[in-house]
Amino acid sequence: MQGRKNSKRPAGLVVKVGGSLASQIPAIVPVLRDSPRPLLIVPGGGVFADAVRSSASAADADAAHWMACAAMDQYGWTIAAEGLRINSRITAPKTTAVLLPYCALRRHDPLPHSWDVTSDTIAAWVAKTTGCDLLVLKSVDGIESDGKIASRIDRAVATGTVDPCFLPFVLEHRVRTFVMNGTDPHKIARWLEGKPVRGTGIGTTF
Repeated sequence: MQGRKNSKRPAGLVVKVGGSLASQIPAIVPVLRDSPRPLLIVPGGGVFADAVRSSASAADADAAHWMACAAMDQYGWTIAAEGLRINSRITAPKTTAVLLPYCALRRHDPLPHSWDVTSDTIAAWVAKTTGCDLLVLKSVDGIESDGKIASRIDRAVATGTVDPCFLPFVLEHRVRTFVMNGTDPHKIARWLEGKPVRGTGIGTTF
Protein backbone atom coordinates (compact mmCIF):
# COMPACT_ATOMS: atom_id res chain seq x y z
CA MET A 1 0.00 0.00 0.00
CA GLN A 2 1.36 3.37 -1.00
CA GLY A 3 2.20 5.65 1.93
CA ARG A 4 -0.04 8.63 2.48
CA LYS A 5 1.51 11.94 1.58
CA ASN A 6 1.85 14.53 4.30
CA SER A 7 -1.00 16.93 3.58
CA LYS A 8 -0.41 19.22 6.53
CA ARG A 9 -0.76 22.82 5.42
CA PRO A 10 2.20 25.14 6.20
CA ALA A 11 1.49 27.46 9.12
CA GLY A 12 0.16 30.87 8.16
CA LEU A 13 2.15 34.03 8.80
CA VAL A 14 1.16 37.66 9.31
CA VAL A 15 3.47 40.06 7.46
CA LYS A 16 3.43 43.79 8.21
CA VAL A 17 4.67 45.78 5.20
CA GLY A 18 5.81 49.21 6.36
CA GLY A 19 4.74 52.35 4.59
CA SER A 20 8.39 53.32 4.05
CA LEU A 21 8.64 50.40 1.60
CA ALA A 22 6.12 51.85 -0.85
CA SER A 23 8.67 52.33 -3.63
CA GLN A 24 9.81 48.69 -3.27
CA ILE A 25 6.32 47.17 -3.46
CA PRO A 26 6.64 46.00 -7.12
CA ALA A 27 9.79 44.04 -6.17
CA ILE A 28 8.50 42.77 -2.80
CA VAL A 29 5.11 41.45 -3.91
CA PRO A 30 6.42 38.63 -6.16
CA VAL A 31 8.45 37.29 -3.23
CA LEU A 32 5.42 37.39 -0.93
CA ARG A 33 3.25 35.79 -3.61
CA ASP A 34 5.75 32.91 -3.94
CA SER A 35 6.03 32.35 -0.19
CA PRO A 36 6.00 28.69 0.91
CA ARG A 37 3.69 29.78 3.74
CA PRO A 38 0.30 31.46 3.28
CA LEU A 39 0.53 35.11 4.28
CA LEU A 40 -1.90 37.68 5.62
CA ILE A 41 -0.26 40.97 4.66
CA VAL A 42 -1.01 43.91 6.96
CA PRO A 43 -0.31 47.26 5.29
CA GLY A 44 1.26 50.19 7.05
CA GLY A 45 -0.17 53.65 6.67
CA GLY A 46 2.51 55.18 4.48
CA VAL A 47 1.90 58.59 2.97
CA PHE A 48 -1.81 58.18 3.65
CA ALA A 49 -1.22 58.07 7.42
CA ASP A 50 1.27 60.92 7.10
CA ALA A 51 -1.55 63.03 5.68
CA VAL A 52 -3.64 62.20 8.74
CA ARG A 53 -0.79 63.19 11.06
CA SER A 54 -0.37 66.50 9.28
CA SER A 55 -4.03 67.33 9.91
CA ALA A 56 -4.24 65.74 13.38
CA SER A 57 -4.65 69.11 15.06
CA ALA A 58 -7.99 69.42 13.32
CA ALA A 59 -9.25 66.02 14.53
CA ASP A 60 -9.87 64.56 17.96
CA ALA A 61 -8.16 61.31 19.02
CA ASP A 62 -11.03 59.09 17.89
CA ALA A 63 -11.30 60.71 14.48
CA ALA A 64 -7.53 60.61 13.94
CA HIS A 65 -7.45 56.92 14.91
CA TRP A 66 -10.10 55.90 12.40
CA MET A 67 -8.64 58.13 9.70
CA ALA A 68 -5.28 56.39 10.20
CA CYS A 69 -6.94 52.96 10.04
CA ALA A 70 -8.60 53.99 6.79
CA ALA A 71 -5.14 55.03 5.55
CA MET A 72 -4.02 51.41 6.03
CA ASP A 73 -6.78 50.31 3.65
CA GLN A 74 -5.52 52.79 1.05
CA TYR A 75 -1.96 51.45 1.27
CA GLY A 76 -3.39 47.94 1.21
CA TRP A 77 -5.00 48.63 -2.15
CA THR A 78 -1.61 49.88 -3.38
CA ILE A 79 -0.04 46.55 -2.43
CA ALA A 80 -2.91 44.47 -3.79
CA ALA A 81 -2.71 46.30 -7.14
CA GLU A 82 0.49 44.34 -7.80
CA GLY A 83 -1.56 41.16 -8.20
CA LEU A 84 -2.63 40.00 -4.74
CA ARG A 85 -6.13 39.21 -3.55
CA ILE A 86 -7.68 41.18 -0.71
CA ASN A 87 -9.30 40.08 2.53
CA SER A 88 -11.24 42.06 5.12
CA ARG A 89 -11.58 39.30 7.73
CA ILE A 90 -9.20 38.63 10.62
CA THR A 91 -8.58 34.92 10.03
CA ALA A 92 -5.48 32.75 9.73
CA PRO A 93 -4.52 32.77 6.04
CA LYS A 94 -5.02 29.76 3.81
CA THR A 95 -3.73 31.63 0.78
CA THR A 96 -1.73 34.83 0.55
CA ALA A 97 -3.85 37.99 0.69
CA VAL A 98 -3.69 41.65 1.69
CA LEU A 99 -5.76 42.58 4.72
CA LEU A 100 -7.92 45.69 4.50
CA PRO A 101 -8.31 46.14 8.26
CA TYR A 102 -10.62 49.13 8.66
CA CYS A 103 -13.97 47.29 8.90
CA ALA A 104 -12.62 44.61 11.25
CA LEU A 105 -11.03 47.24 13.48
CA ARG A 106 -14.30 49.16 13.62
CA ARG A 107 -16.11 45.98 14.57
CA HIS A 108 -13.68 44.86 17.30
CA ASP A 109 -12.07 48.21 18.31
CA PRO A 110 -9.33 46.36 20.23
CA LEU A 111 -6.68 49.04 20.82
CA PRO A 112 -6.32 52.51 22.34
CA HIS A 113 -6.99 55.50 20.10
CA SER A 114 -3.56 57.10 20.28
CA TRP A 115 -0.55 57.78 18.07
CA ASP A 116 1.28 55.39 20.43
CA VAL A 117 -0.63 52.70 18.50
CA THR A 118 0.16 52.53 14.80
CA SER A 119 -0.04 49.82 12.15
CA ASP A 120 2.83 48.06 14.00
CA THR A 121 0.67 47.21 17.00
CA ILE A 122 -2.36 46.62 14.79
CA ALA A 123 -0.35 43.98 12.91
CA ALA A 124 0.66 42.46 16.26
CA TRP A 125 -3.02 42.31 17.28
CA VAL A 126 -3.87 40.60 13.97
CA ALA A 127 -1.13 38.01 14.61
CA LYS A 128 -2.33 37.40 18.16
CA THR A 129 -5.97 37.11 17.04
CA THR A 130 -5.17 34.65 14.25
CA GLY A 131 -2.61 32.67 16.29
CA CYS A 132 0.07 33.36 13.67
CA ASP A 133 3.70 34.39 13.90
CA LEU A 134 4.53 37.93 12.81
CA LEU A 135 7.13 39.21 10.35
CA VAL A 136 7.60 42.98 10.31
CA LEU A 137 9.23 44.49 7.22
CA LYS A 138 10.80 47.91 7.76
CA SER A 139 13.36 49.99 5.90
CA VAL A 140 15.93 49.34 8.67
CA ASP A 141 17.77 46.16 9.65
CA GLY A 142 15.84 45.52 12.86
CA ILE A 143 14.97 47.22 16.12
CA GLU A 144 17.53 49.83 17.09
CA SER A 145 18.13 50.51 20.77
CA ASP A 146 21.07 52.34 22.36
CA GLY A 147 22.48 53.06 18.91
CA LYS A 148 22.68 49.48 17.66
CA ILE A 149 20.48 46.81 16.09
CA ALA A 150 19.41 44.21 18.65
CA SER A 151 19.50 40.60 17.46
CA ARG A 152 17.02 39.58 20.15
CA ILE A 153 14.73 41.43 22.55
CA ASP A 154 13.01 39.85 25.55
CA ARG A 155 11.84 43.01 27.32
CA ALA A 156 10.49 46.40 26.29
CA VAL A 157 13.24 48.85 25.32
CA ALA A 158 13.26 52.44 24.16
CA THR A 159 13.27 52.55 20.37
CA GLY A 160 11.91 54.60 17.52
CA THR A 161 11.79 51.65 15.12
CA VAL A 162 8.30 50.56 16.20
CA ASP A 163 5.50 52.35 18.01
CA PRO A 164 5.59 52.54 21.85
CA CYS A 165 2.86 49.93 22.35
CA PHE A 166 4.32 47.33 20.01
CA LEU A 167 6.98 45.66 22.18
CA PRO A 168 4.83 45.47 25.33
CA PHE A 169 2.01 43.96 23.25
CA VAL A 170 4.00 41.21 21.51
CA LEU A 171 5.84 40.32 24.72
CA GLU A 172 2.68 40.18 26.83
CA HIS A 173 0.81 38.08 24.28
CA ARG A 174 3.84 35.98 23.30
CA VAL A 175 3.53 36.73 19.61
CA ARG A 176 6.58 35.23 17.91
CA THR A 177 7.95 38.19 16.00
CA PHE A 178 10.84 39.00 13.70
CA VAL A 179 11.67 42.52 12.48
CA MET A 180 13.89 42.88 9.42
CA ASN A 181 14.82 45.08 6.48
CA GLY A 182 12.32 44.69 3.66
CA THR A 183 14.18 46.72 1.04
CA ASP A 184 15.99 43.61 -0.28
CA PRO A 185 13.54 41.06 -1.73
CA HIS A 186 16.24 38.36 -1.71
CA LYS A 187 16.57 38.64 2.07
CA ILE A 188 12.80 38.38 2.48
CA ALA A 189 12.82 35.24 0.33
CA ARG A 190 15.66 33.77 2.42
CA TRP A 191 13.76 34.38 5.64
CA LEU A 192 10.56 32.87 4.26
CA GLU A 193 12.59 29.79 3.29
CA GLY A 194 13.78 29.47 6.90
CA LYS A 195 17.29 30.75 6.28
CA PRO A 196 19.01 33.18 8.66
CA VAL A 197 19.03 36.90 7.91
CA ARG A 198 19.92 39.93 9.95
CA GLY A 199 17.09 41.25 12.08
CA THR A 200 15.55 41.28 15.55
CA GLY A 201 13.72 38.35 17.11
CA ILE A 202 11.34 39.40 19.87
CA GLY A 203 10.61 37.26 22.91
CA THR A 204 11.59 34.07 21.19
CA THR A 205 13.32 33.18 17.95
CA PHE A 206 11.76 31.36 15.02
